[in-house]
Amino acid sequence: MSRRKGGILLHITSLPGDEGVGTLGKNAFQFVDFLKETGQKMWQILPLGPVGAGDSPYQCFSAFAGNPVLIDLELLVDDGILDKTILEKIPRFIQKRVDFKKVKKWKYEMLGKAFSSYQNKIHEKFQNEYYSFLDEHSWWLNDYALFMAAKNHHGDDVLWTDWEKGFKFRENSALQRVGEQLSVDVDFHKFLQFLFFRQWFALKEYANSNGVEIVGDVPLYVSTDSSDVWTNTDIFLLDDNLIPTEVGGVPPDYFSATGQLWGNPVFNWHRLKERDYDWWMARLHFNLKMFNQVRIDHFRGLESFWSVSAGEETAINGKWVPAFGFEMLAKIKGQIGELPFIAEDLGIITQEVDKLREDFNLPGMKVLQFAFTTDASHDHLPHNSDNNFVAYTGTHDNDTTLGWLNSINGDEKKLAQLYLGKDAGKMLGNAIELIWASVTDRAIISMQDLLGLDSDARMNTPGIAIGNWGWRFQWKQLKQGQKRFLKELTEKYNR
Repeated sequence: MSRRKGGILLHITSLPGDEGVGTLGKNAFQFVDFLKETGQKMWQILPLGPVGAGDSPYQCFSAFAGNPVLIDLELLVDDGILDKTILEKIPRFIQKRVDFKKVKKWKYEMLGKAFSSYQNKIHEKFQNEYYSFLDEHSWWLNDYALFMAAKNHHGDDVLWTDWEKGFKFRENSALQRVGEQLSVDVDFHKFLQFLFFRQWFALKEYANSNGVEIVGDVPLYVSTDSSDVWTNTDIFLLDDNLIPTEVGGVPPDYFSATGQLWGNPVFNWHRLKERDYDWWMARLHFNLKMFNQVRIDHFRGLESFWSVSAGEETAINGKWVPAFGFEMLAKIKGQIGELPFIAEDLGIITQEVDKLREDFNLPGMKVLQFAFTTDASHDHLPHNSDNNFVAYTGTHDNDTTLGWLNSINGDEKKLAQLYLGKDAGKMLGNAIELIWASVTDRAIISMQDLLGLDSDARMNTPGIAIGNWGWRFQWKQLKQGQKRFLKELTEKYNR
């Protein structure tokens, strides 16, 4: 029973604060305090990478870099890297949503001032730490910084596949020439990563010291417009001009009648095998250092993946292609032993996918919002689960549970009422209690569900490219009664 844990799903961007977006500063530390106060053992977040078009944390410029927008300026003032007068000039941002474009523009201006301050030798006390960081992370950082400097030079809307031929194909002479031309901007992006990881690991250490584990998130795929694809073109299915020939997605499902077409290049698993899965090994080890546990998004893609010809308008006309996930997971298991991964096994799951998860004793996911579409035998109902799962009311891709409760009808509503009662004012609380009482080792709810928020607070709607990821909460929304409710449930059900 000591394995039983509870936690909250909340991305860093959704934290309160004055900088227009959640950061790694005091509000993140205060959130850890809240988790400790209510007895929570886990804080689940979304991917932390620098986001590209659409602001999705699942479409990043790098699988290794951190998002500079999350750097907290007040901490930079405390470190003496920024003048405190900077904080007096923070624009008046809307608190309930993140305006990513506006925040990024302002934040990078402030971070540019921090870089200039460092360049002026004001902060020599950080030099040893900085140079150690550069040395430790050079294997990914050098390419990433050059990639981002080139993105800035060409314009963020220009994909790397449209860069001049020599640089696009990473010819040594072109890399050297552009690197020298953009050397200041390259150093700027390296410095931002130093600041990000310095703040991140301070937050992680604080969380762990207070009994809170961080659950990170690794997307199966990476963005086409990323330093990962630019520097590892051979492990993706690309044509002679480095354009994806096949892209990822999922066939028609719960979320979309035409499936989901993500557009990410799919892996060349045969080439990955030839390289002894080195890129995946580096990625997983890196994330295991970043987090205490790692959720592998779209886990089923490690068994077989839905491959769609580039140019298709929907994901309907795809095919399942085998992946070599067993060999890859076996390799890392041989290196570290027990795997601290959570398998996101939602969607179309076959016996082969279940076997892959079970072969490595990985917990899967059970989502209460999916549980009422058939009858009492549905495998997402808590009484049909076993201990090696994580129970959720909903994920970041679902509506808030209150929004979902307000939208269901017919037989689904009748079955939900059978389990959650017919009193609309109590159904949400009953839903949370149902997963806290379940036999699953771990149970997680979104912050929106604890706060009792409706569909306006939804984080993401799959298949919709714009308007997602911007939700934020404010401390005044969190009531003592809600904290007491969560703490009492946690004690009652030994989480």
